[in-house]
Order: sequence, then C-alpha cells, then structure tokens
Amino acid sequence: MLKHKILTVDDDPDILDVLSLTLSELYEVIQAENGQAGLQMAQTSSPSLIITDYAMPIMDGRQFCQALKKDILLRHIPVIMLTGKGEVQDKVGGIDAGADDYIVKPFEPNELLARIKMILRRTERSLDANPLTYLPGNVSIMDELQIRVSSKKPFAVGYVDLDKFKAYNDKYGFERGDEVIRETAKSIIKAVNAMGDKNTFIGHIGGDDFVFVSEDNQADGICQKIIEEFDKTAPSFYSDEDREAGFILTKDRQGNEIKAGFLSISIGIVSSATQQINHIAQVGEIGAELKKYAKGIEGSVYVRDKRKA
Repeated sequence: MLKHKILTVDDDPDILDVLSLTLSELYEVIQAENGQAGLQMAQTSSPSLIITDYAMPIMDGRQFCQALKKDILLRHIPVIMLTGKGEVQDKVGGIDAGADDYIVKPFEPNELLARIKMILRRTERSLDANPLTYLPGNVSIMDELQIRVSSKKPFAVGYVDLDKFKAYNDKYGFERGDEVIRETAKSIIKAVNAMGDKNTFIGHIGGDDFVFVSEDNQADGICQKIIEEFDKTAPSFYSDEDREAGFILTKDRQGNEIKAGFLSISIGIVSSATQQINHIAQVGEIGAELKKYAKGIEGSVYVRDKRKA
C-alpha cells in the first residue's frame, strides 16, 4: 500500500528532525527549510499534506499558505500550521491564509498523528464527494462494492437513473436541472433512512445517476420508497402551464419539436442472493442491463434481476 507523502517546512533543523522521527514510520516525509523552497517542493512532489511553521525567513507560513491556495493545482492540499505557544495572532493569521488546522509547539506526537489522520480522511472524502449533492463519488462506490463482494454475504445494489432528464434540461436549463438532481438525492436519502439501516450506502455516480448498496431484503422497500418520494416531488419541477398540459415541448437531436413526458425514475436491482457475484465489474454490467430495461417502461419503476447462476 502506498504511503501518503507529507511535506514538512521549517527553518529549525531540530523541528524537522522531530517531525521526521514522528511521521516516517507511517508516511513518506519530504522536507524544506523555508516557505519558498516548500512551495517549489509542493509543485514538484505533490504531497498529500503539508506541515509548515508560521515564523520562517524568506517566506513565512502565512505567505506560504496564501501562495499555495492561489495555485489551482495545489490549493486542495491540506495544511497544518505550527505556531508558538500562546501566539494567538499566528493561529488566526494561519487560518485566515488558508491553513486547515494548527498545532502549538512543542507538540505531542500522538496528537499530531491523530490530527493528520483526521485531516487526510476528511480531504479524501471531500475530494471524492460529488460537488452537487456531497454524496460519496466513484472511488467510495468502488470501495463499498469491493467490501460487499469480498464479504461473501448477500447484498443488493440499486442503480438509480432519471428518465427524460435531457429534455428537462433543454427546456428549463442546467440550473433547474441541478436542483432536480439535488431533490433526487434527497428522495433517495429519505428512502434509505426509512427502509434501510446504518450500513446502507448511497453514492452519486455523476449527473442523474445514483447508486445504493443494502441488505438484499431491504432493496425492494427502498426502491418503492424512492419512487414514492420522487413522484411526490416531481410535479413541483414544472411550471403551472406545463403541469396542466402534461408534457413539455422540446427539440430532438435533429432540431424537430417534440412533446416529452414528465421526469420519472428507473431503478435496477442487482442481487448476490440469486447469483454469485465475483467481481465489481460484474455488478456494473448487470446494473447497466437492468437500468436499460427499466427505462423502457413508462413511468417510475424498479426491476430486479431474477436470473440465477
């Protein structure tokens, strides 16, 4: 397993030695003796996290943070600021400049390690999370599926997709389309809270595609509840005029005006209870087939794979 790389920046060689001794067992450690050298190293080495002193020559910790956060390729890297005991202004200045956390020198090694682990976990989640719904993204989805497949215990995966979403976006615009996606996420969350348990996972694949992973005996109830919640909310997405008409006018790919029905939701359930699932690619392949079949049925619907190995 690859170690996270941590860049430590300090003009005091003794502090750099202490940081290296504290971190090197768990992380790959690279070091710089001032902010300017630290910025250059960050640009060439892509660290997972940076620990920097506040008071340094050439470029201090505040200036270093400001320069880092201006760089579009580096601004996501979390920074822990080291400050002197009781130097409140340094702490405030570091946070204002973009530092994610601070720790007072002399520091307790176990506290520093705990803070690093917390920040790395939080950063990984935020980088993977979908920026529209804040639900876990594809990396977390793959990890969850791998855990379920490896456990050999029965599970179900629900692939959730909106029908006629492109027509809606063409008529109402992407901003309204984004609101539909957020409301869809809320419908799924409500359904899982009502019919699932604490181990039920929800992910956002992207666009109008979602997934949930649950116990097999919970999947049907979750799907029914998703459909109920979505269909209850869907009419509010439309203008009074369109609701009264029962359709929207939009254009096909050739530019011809067509009537498009209202949004609905399609769900395909892949279950390891009826067939052996050996790898996560198998889950995706079956899910794509089921979702395609479900989308061929008018209205909101879910289908379950009943084929047996």
